Amino acid sequence: MNTRRRLFVSGGSALAVAAALTRWRAFAATPGDAAAAPPPAAGTASGPAEHFEVVHTDAEWRKLLTPAQYDVLRNAGTERPFTSPLNDEHRAGAFACAACALKLFDARTKFDSGTGWPSFYAPLEHAVATHADLSFGMIRTEVHCRRCGGHLGHLFDDGPKPTGLRYCMNGVAMTFTPSAT
Repeated sequence: MNTRRRLFVSGGSALAVAAALTRWRAFAATPGDAAAAPPPAAGTASGPAEHFEVVHTDAEWRKLLTPAQYDVLRNAGTERPFTSPLNDEHRAGAFACAACALKLFDARTKFDSGTGWPSFYAPLEHAVATHADLSFGMIRTEVHCRRCGGHLGHLFDDGPKPTGLRYCMNGVAMTFTPSAT
């Protein structure tokens, strides 16, 4: 290929990449697109600057959490599907944040989504918060604990009635306490 043609093609490619990055940065700096991601549901809060009630240093979080919990809750990791014992938990009770013990979900809102992660159609009131997650080239809604900011999972709009939402949570990010019988 001659030098002029090569410069023209590579220059055009560089411009296309720069334009795409500019659009992505503009999108990332604005609140999530309602058409692209489900809106925050009842029981959630969202906002660009959040201050959490429970705050620890990185070293303190590492002491308080198991390595798997730390990876998910503090680094927004994802546990492998079908590995959490909470996926098969069907008793009455409450699911809470493994980092700060805030109750997040009532067991009555849990359903089998077939995804391999514990799924719920609604959180407890004022339990979780959400924000846009643009990782992995996708637009998703990240769900985190309202009190400590720990990453819990993601919110999708393919859940059952009555909300049509699916809170797809990492089981390692939660604990379960059965109801007193």
